[in-house]
Amino acid sequence: MVDDSRKSNLPPLTLHIPEPKFRPGDVVDYSDLDIPAAGAQARPDIHTAPKDMRDMVYDMVRVLDDDHQAVGPWDPKLDDETLLTMLRTMVQVRTFDDRLHRQQRQGKTSFYMKCTGEEATSVAAAMALHGDDMCFPSYRQQGILFVRGYPMIEMVNQIFSNKADKLKGRQLPIMYSSSELNFFTVSGNLTTQYPQAVGWAMASASKGDSRIAAVWCGEGSTAEGDFHAAMTFAAVYNAPVIMNIVNNQWAISSFSGFAGAERTTFAARGAGYGIAALRVDGNDPLAVYAATSWAAERARTNQGPTLIEHFTYRAEAHSTSDDPTAYRSAQEREEWPLGDPINRLNKHLIQRGVWSDEQQEQLDAECLAAVKEAVTEAAKNGILGHGLHQPFETMFQDVFEEMPWHLKEQAAQANKEREIKWPS
Repeated sequence: MVDDSRKSNLPPLTLHIPEPKFRPGDVVDYSDLDIPAAGAQARPDIHTAPKDMRDMVYDMVRVLDDDHQAVGPWDPKLDDETLLTMLRTMVQVRTFDDRLHRQQRQGKTSFYMKCTGEEATSVAAAMALHGDDMCFPSYRQQGILFVRGYPMIEMVNQIFSNKADKLKGRQLPIMYSSSELNFFTVSGNLTTQYPQAVGWAMASASKGDSRIAAVWCGEGSTAEGDFHAAMTFAAVYNAPVIMNIVNNQWAISSFSGFAGAERTTFAARGAGYGIAALRVDGNDPLAVYAATSWAAERARTNQGPTLIEHFTYRAEAHSTSDDPTAYRSAQEREEWPLGDPINRLNKHLIQRGVWSDEQQEQLDAECLAAVKEAVTEAAKNGILGHGLHQPFETMFQDVFEEMPWHLKEQAAQANKEREIKWPS
């Protein structure tokens, strides 16, 4: 038995509470961030064992340098047309976000989430995948749908929850779904898509298929149990899956330290599970494309899963329900050392001699016109509170293949009460 008198010599225990470096009104200084030079990272062979590439979880894959040139072994050597498509798609995503955010402020929908500053983590990644690979997004990967050609009007219909909404108003706005484009339904519950993606990948492997899975979550979501369960299954069964962590520095109001960023990188979680892992400049579209291509090739050749941490920054509010000025410095976006993915690709294309400021202005105008047209057409099907919604009886449908007697009774009673209250 320990002598209690000895405890008087011990210092009191203290609890560490993570605190971000900058709060509203603070001057921002990112000089402590270790940003390696572009092109300095070795590109391991796809057959490299995870234990032999552990150093990469502390490095950062970068391709575009300060002179806007693509350098180093990770340069994916993309042709001009592919890069121009990537730029157009990212601009369209950002323009769509800006316009639909405005629709929410006008009361036409209840909710919206932007991905401003993070477009490369979905657009460039999706372009590196095959069209039949299954994507399990979080709620900031709308760029995947743009890459795969999903009509904007269908996205707006879902956001407005109107009579043309294919999800029949059952999902929160921006939580899209498209089985045709292999885009799994977005869920508001954090990280549920991770075990689903790993399970899907395991099924694909067990059937001898050639399709792989890719899944995304934010850095805060790595603190969820589902994330770690998925990592275990992916490692044990060598699942053909790419697990993306979009480290944008902030959850809705708590910084990444609450998910463990003060201790190590998020890519290091992969090393802990024996999974190949990369840390990537998430604002460098070419680096994102290259890392995803590398991970996809590993998965397709039975080398197993890859974890990719995209080091980026959430440039705007978490959602329309959030006010970031209440918890972070307004200077953070301006001072972010990795810049903006659209601007960086724009300057790279100008440096290549295939783009210009005038062409960028024209592209911006074209993208805005396309979004305006989609919003106008979708609004004809109804907006929030307009009344042009799904038929009342659909509330009872699609639960069972054949509606059971008790739901038929409930539906009949509900319709009867509705006719009494609203005869029209």
